[in-house]
Amino acid sequence: MKHARRRHSPLRARVAGTTGALAVILGAGVAPAVAAGKSTGTPMTAAAALDDPAQPPGQAAASDAAPAPGQLTLPAPTGRYGVGTVDLHLRDAKRADPWVPGQQRELMVSLWYPATHTSRYPAAQLPVSQQVLPGGVTLPTTAGHTGAPVGRKAGKLPVLLYSPGGRGNRATGTALVQDLASRGYLVVTIDHTHDTGDVVFPGGRHEVSMLPPGSKSRDLIDVRAADAHFVINQLAEIARGHNPDVEHKPLPHGLTQAVSTKHIGMFGASLGGGSVAAAMHEDSRIDAGVNLDGQLFGSSVHQRLDRPYMLFSSEHHNRNSDRSWARLWENLHGERLDLKLRGSGHNSFVDNQVLFPQAPGAFGITPEAMQQALGTIDPNRSIEVQRTYVAAFFDKHLHHRNSHLLDGPSRHYPEVDFIR
Repeated sequence: MKHARRRHSPLRARVAGTTGALAVILGAGVAPAVAAGKSTGTPMTAAAALDDPAQPPGQAAASDAAPAPGQLTLPAPTGRYGVGTVDLHLRDAKRADPWVPGQQRELMVSLWYPATHTSRYPAAQLPVSQQVLPGGVTLPTTAGHTGAPVGRKAGKLPVLLYSPGGRGNRATGTALVQDLASRGYLVVTIDHTHDTGDVVFPGGRHEVSMLPPGSKSRDLIDVRAADAHFVINQLAEIARGHNPDVEHKPLPHGLTQAVSTKHIGMFGASLGGGSVAAAMHEDSRIDAGVNLDGQLFGSSVHQRLDRPYMLFSSEHHNRNSDRSWARLWENLHGERLDLKLRGSGHNSFVDNQVLFPQAPGAFGITPEAMQQALGTIDPNRSIEVQRTYVAAFFDKHLHHRNSHLLDGPSRHYPEVDFIR
């Protein structure tokens, strides 16, 4: 078995035995970056301090924490379908890994989809390496059921790709991801190997961050765009009846018939959101994109994009404060939307928004640091709003169902501002 490639930096040494390590486990690293050419790892705001796996200001040491007991939970999906999930190990034999010389590019992805007979299949854990937090607090069990058959009533499934934030993993957006699956989408969450903290491959092999010092966000985004292109190709292989999993893990019954690569969207949070435009330029099969509070880097900011694209920002991040958003906005020539979620913080766009308040002691987070990260909006309301608007956007452009929610402000969702 291949051993994990571990880079023993002073930073990683400092997190050993502290609650700061949970930033790596849970992918709390989703802070926006400062400038288009910056190296990764410099926080932008006080909220971005949660981005640093080392113990940031406002966090307590593990010995001072008072974790809440029990298991954390995620809001249940709201769609009409049960949810199935399966993890796949993919290898790109045509591409070298950009961060590890001599190694082919490998990815772990999770597929989330509308499923049937879910009670016969085990509930899935979050796809992360550590399930138990300090004090015995355990991470949520998901609404997905491992290997459950695809529900035929959902018909052909439009595909949505999800890219997580910097140092984040594919589990960080599960509350939104599993809800979209329950609404009739095949959602594929991607771990971008070696730019995240820890990716677990079959056989227990761990691949950790291997980014060299001074790595630029624009380079990470280019790699993520290439990863998205490769994943779409593998979905096309599934639709043709092939199994791209390296270990040939059995695919859920009905998946081959359900995959539709004719209707594809992509969304992501923070750096993952900032990668969407680049992926759309890399692959014209991506019909629509959503950026959840992610700054953009690289050439995609300056290129014309004629497909639907939605910006969804936190309270203090918009195209008036982010020049990359302002430049991109001028180059959007399909339907374009710029929404702001009042009262939200940067970490409101990942599962941290509901996990942190349930057990702040387990994460070593003070009330002040938590408010900086999450804002003042009620976490469950934040998730409800995001689920509604993201689904409405993809329903309109992939399912061709228009609810007119995106036409302008709604009295039902006064937290959402349309930035004109």
